[in-house]
Amino acid sequence: MQIKATEQALLDWTGDLLAVGITEGETKLTGDLATLDEKLAGTIADLIAEDEFEGKSGTTVVGRVGGKNTVRKIALIGLGKAEDLTINSWRNAAAEIARLAKKEKTLGISLPLGSASAPDVAQAMTEAIILALHEDNRFKSEPESKKPKLETVELIGLAGQDEAISRGSTIADGVILARELVNAPANEVTPVTMAQTAQQLATDYGLEIKILEAADCAQFEQGMGAYLGVGQASEIPPKFIHLIYKPQGTAKRKVAIVGKSLTFDSGGLNLKPSGSGIETMKMDMGGGAATLGAAKAIAQLKPDTEVHFICAATENMISGKAMHPGDILKAANGKTIEVNNTDAEGRLTLADALIYAETLEVDAIVDLATLTGACIVALGNDIAGLWSTDDALTAEMKAAAESAGEKFWQLPMEEKYFEGLKSQIADMKNTGPRAGGSITAALFLKQFIKDTPWMHLDVAGPVWAESSGGINNKGATGFPVRTLVNWVSN
Repeated sequence: MQIKATEQALLDWTGDLLAVGITEGETKLTGDLATLDEKLAGTIADLIAEDEFEGKSGTTVVGRVGGKNTVRKIALIGLGKAEDLTINSWRNAAAEIARLAKKEKTLGISLPLGSASAPDVAQAMTEAIILALHEDNRFKSEPESKKPKLETVELIGLAGQDEAISRGSTIADGVILARELVNAPANEVTPVTMAQTAQQLATDYGLEIKILEAADCAQFEQGMGAYLGVGQASEIPPKFIHLIYKPQGTAKRKVAIVGKSLTFDSGGLNLKPSGSGIETMKMDMGGGAATLGAAKAIAQLKPDTEVHFICAATENMISGKAMHPGDILKAANGKTIEVNNTDAEGRLTLADALIYAETLEVDAIVDLATLTGACIVALGNDIAGLWSTDDALTAEMKAAAESAGEKFWQLPMEEKYFEGLKSQIADMKNTGPRAGGSITAALFLKQFIKDTPWMHLDVAGPVWAESSGGINNKGATGFPVRTLVNWVSN
């Protein structure tokens, strides 16, 4: 499929489906739209009247065009009130239009820009079209059966925005990598194959790469006992992945992105019971998948920031070698952890990964993890939790998320709650009371950061969609690749 900006005017466009955006309350046809309606023998006015179309956000009407017109179908897309438009309005409208056009060969889209930036709109629409049409059929016997027919999409009124379209396509490519990593079952994506994916990214895009084996991790600082403790029951060896992007010139900034990378989480000896979602625990590497997806996009976009992508990949399994509830593990900084729940394993792997990241002397560290069910209880499936020790970093990430159309909500770093993590026999426990579980998880991670500005993103809800909507289909969403790319780029 080719997406391109066209110089062709709305009135001159020819093809299978022409989609036109209309803001709420602006259904009285004027200007080019009135002329187009006259050219199409009143089809647009008829659609508005028959379907009582008002231009409300998310509403669509589609009709066939009669006679010998050069357009076969016309679609009207509601954008909502003009004063409420955000960049996500164009993104969601483009996604809906793409789904309407799956069975067509050519699609023209004309959405009013208003005061919006043309490059921002072109990029957002490109991302949306590609992601809305993405279907992961790799594991079906007839993978081509649902392939969209759409060959060409022309963005009318956005001539000259080829660079923005290219950027949107590159970012969408990174999102799709993250989606496909999360969607793949745990017998396909393992610590070993995840490391192979990182190695392929390094080869394809000129990244530096280090893969630390278990023996290397044991020798790092005081030993990555927390990370290695989680993976010790698995037959598959852990792989500590460190990808590095460096700009051609002098880097203006140096940051680290650390993604939780549990390729499967059984819960360990605190086994997840049937009905707890254990069958979906292939998605517990959603943070690592987004980290690699962001690496793929960033390596192609070439910002002037040096980025270190870290994935402490392993499985949390059961065997005679499994860590026990009550075991004490020692992280690489010497701090000791009483494991009172083997199913709170992600924070153990992140502890050593954060210590490693800080030794790189970066300007900021961001970790992202499918860490707690408590965060889903608090914020639902569409919003990720955000905690940070640095106000400037928080402001940067919120701005990046807003332009990406991905939702975060900042929660408090309530230091008093760390009392619930104190252990009588170790420096801390790995879980605290049920109340405030996502906050205590963030406080646990904070113990493994010294001075570097740091942010924790709990993405447990948004990395997976149970139903189609917006740019997502059911399954992995690729959240929050777009936010991470925006943050690094800006």
